Amino acid sequence: MTDIVLVFEVHQPFRVGKGFYWENRMFRNLKKGELFDTYFDRRSDGEIFRRISTKCYLAANEILLKAIDEHKREKRRFKAAFSLSGVFLEQCEAFSKDVLDSFKQLAESGCIEFLDQTYYHSLSSLYPERDEFIEQVRMHSDAMRSHLHYEPKVFENTELLYNNAIAKVVEDLGFAAIFTEGADRMLAGRSPNYVYSARDCKRLKVLLRNYKLTDDIGFRFSARWWSEWPLTADKYAKWLSTTSGDCINIFPDYETFGEHHWPETGIHE
Repeated sequence: MTDIVLVFEVHQPFRVGKGFYWENRMFRNLKKGELFDTYFDRRSDGEIFRRISTKCYLAANEILLKAIDEHKREKRRFKAAFSLSGVFLEQCEAFSKDVLDSFKQLAESGCIEFLDQTYYHSLSSLYPERDEFIEQVRMHSDAMRSHLHYEPKVFENTELLYNNAIAKVVEDLGFAAIFTEGADRMLAGRSPNYVYSARDCKRLKVLLRNYKLTDDIGFRFSARWWSEWPLTADKYAKWLSTTSGDCINIFPDYETFGEHHWPETGIHE
């Protein structure tokens, strides 16, 4: 039987302030602790985070908790995974601790896995030197232990960025697997629905996102122009059941469920 792997990306950025501009004079009288509020628009961050918390995070987490409870006595329990950025966790602390509490509930269920990533959801893996990348991964690991008492074993680089050099660093950091995009140009006709090995790595497994099935939800769910609209749960389940492979990795942004597609579209049903 093909495994269906649900992984949700969760990130909110620090947004640059609209009035920010590069002039030395604006920094002359600022203390170090005031620089953050000069660079970034905390008011917008808070407004956006609280809106998405209501429409997406809290509602979707409740749906997952209900699914976990409904299937807790079955042989194959309902399970899923999350990749939470460190910046997202900071915004939980600042703007909605209820969201963090709901993720703690999911962690305590034993049915949710959490991935490691770069703390700032950054492009540090592309820097010539690896020090910054490694530091951010360790920062993220510390944050997962601190907030959720969880030790991730699988890694997801920012926006699924991948090359063999990154894979080697990730293996050296002790991870068992890494997620990346199931890009057609990389697969050269092969299926993304199998577990692959990384070149020059002895044990690191490579898991590929099925972007077509993921984007059917992420981009096309509420698109009335789409020939498959409306996308129902039964229709999607049929597609999955007729797709061959060892594992089908569905990896959308979590904000898909209530923010990108509003609740009125039926995304929570």
